[in-house]
Amino acid sequence: MIGLAMMMALAAPAGEEVTIPGPQGPLAGTYQPAEGKSGGPVVVIIPGSGPTDRDGNNPLGVKAQSYKLLAEALAERGVANVRVDKRGLFGSAKAVADPNAATIEGYAADARGWAQFAAKRAGAKCAWIVGHSEGGLVALQAAQDATGICGVILVSAPGRPIVQVMRTQFKANPANAPILPAALAMLDAVEAGKMVDPATLPPPLPMMFPVAVQKYMVELARFDPARLAASARVPIIIVQGDNDLQVSVDEDAKVIAAAQPKARIVLLPGVNHVLKVVPANDRASNRASYGNPTLPIAPGVVDAIAGAVK
Repeated sequence: MIGLAMMMALAAPAGEEVTIPGPQGPLAGTYQPAEGKSGGPVVVIIPGSGPTDRDGNNPLGVKAQSYKLLAEALAERGVANVRVDKRGLFGSAKAVADPNAATIEGYAADARGWAQFAAKRAGAKCAWIVGHSEGGLVALQAAQDATGICGVILVSAPGRPIVQVMRTQFKANPANAPILPAALAMLDAVEAGKMVDPATLPPPLPMMFPVAVQKYMVELARFDPARLAASARVPIIIVQGDNDLQVSVDEDAKVIAAAQPKARIVLLPGVNHVLKVVPANDRASNRASYGNPTLPIAPGVVDAIAGAVK
């Protein structure tokens, strides 16, 4: 007897490796055609922070495969999509010489390029940009030029400047108590446009925040997602789980919605940051889901995105 997971795998359309021109070399992604005829909606999935690949994994311990699972589920719902590697990383390694020199404007330019490619490939007039986590900030910056973009879907995306979000994250975890003063002082410096010598920080902060990372955080601190949402000229859909340990309903999703009254917000019970359903108030299970590719994508996430673009 064929199990449900195997049946779903058999049903998923095959993805295809695709590239578009990047600054110094190609940008790479996977195009997932929709079941059925062409000409339907298409989305571009923009990854979150750090060395996160097109499937939603990174070498720092995240193996949830969230973007791959989302892409396959959307294709089965008739929504074609492209999931991408960021410039300088993985399949897009040759796009720039130094991935640590990336900027939000550069990522946004790449997102617009992918939107144009996706629309043409799917036979659509425009493409939606789905930005997950930090990818939501990229999507909002990309949407400041609406050419070729149908709209933006912000999934588990911050509504505050990233330094403010990180302060909340550090304070929320009791295990951070021994390093909290140093971490908050470093974030204050970054917010002021300065950097801290990693050698002066207690472990594990030097590993988490080398100079290259702090430099990028200084860049991130210049951008306020709420302000970008207010000036966006395309529809905005906000998709947020209430079991998210990294961004929140009240301080992020609702802040964006308040800044852009035309935005629509979809709140999903039980859904966490990697778009899986996990038990409430169970930090251990929540964290464990980050490394579990067999845990299915939350159906509500797929419903929200497919419903919005259709």
